[in-house]
Amino acid sequence: MQQLAERLRLSGKKIGFVPTMGALHEGHLSLVRLAKAHADVVVMSIFVNPLQFAPNEDFARYPRPFERDVELARQVGVDVLFSPEMQMLYGEHFESYVSLERVSKGFEGESRPTHFRGVATIVTKLFNITKPHIAVFGEKDAQQLSLVKNLVRDLNFDIEIIAAPIVREPDGLAMSSRNIYLSPEERQLAPAIYKSLQLAELHIAQGERQAKVLEELVTQSIISMGKIMQIDYVAVVNAESFQRVEQLHEGQDYYILVAVRLGSVRLLDNLHVRL
Repeated sequence: MQQLAERLRLSGKKIGFVPTMGALHEGHLSLVRLAKAHADVVVMSIFVNPLQFAPNEDFARYPRPFERDVELARQVGVDVLFSPEMQMLYGEHFESYVSLERVSKGFEGESRPTHFRGVATIVTKLFNITKPHIAVFGEKDAQQLSLVKNLVRDLNFDIEIIAAPIVREPDGLAMSSRNIYLSPEERQLAPAIYKSLQLAELHIAQGERQAKVLEELVTQSIISMGKIMQIDYVAVVNAESFQRVEQLHEGQDYYILVAVRLGSVRLLDNLHVRL
């Protein structure tokens, strides 16, 4: 992969990179289309990264429909599919990890303490292997997106990070590989998460700028939709620092973050607010 990437660079080709853990859906394919619009050659990786999973999480049962993924990647125009074996990336004597101190601490980092160290480590490794000019990450995992942007800045990677908008099902549920775990009843309730964010969006359009008011609106909206939905957090954060804010200001970017448990499934969603 490194040799191929070097040949492509020497021939003047611009490399776009889309990292995934497979189980591809339309959200992933939208990242590829965006990469194709900004690059000459698109490289997609498929690797279920064990460092992102805590011992009690779903690493063993994470969906791995590899042949289907290959066909979808081919159909959407991926030029190079990179799917390394575990041993290639994490050999017997592996001991080097990458961590970010600030952006990885709260929210997903609080409930999954080792998760973002795993993300930062694998992203660094994949950048060094695929040698891209641009890389595309989805806004659905907003904290991960912020982490990667900070990683690129802090470690001086010569890579442009492009953010791709969330892709949703017709009823508003954010697409995720873990949606297949939802029972029929849970799947019917899940769109309530996005409806709560739309309610906050409406109030922002009407002039609301207090973060606590917006968080309470989202929280109460979700609670009213079903008792089996357990809220992990609702928060308004600065889009770059990922720190909570008290008030929204003109000219700034924010995310309203939501994490909800439906049965055994943990669903993330967010609203990107640009004032």
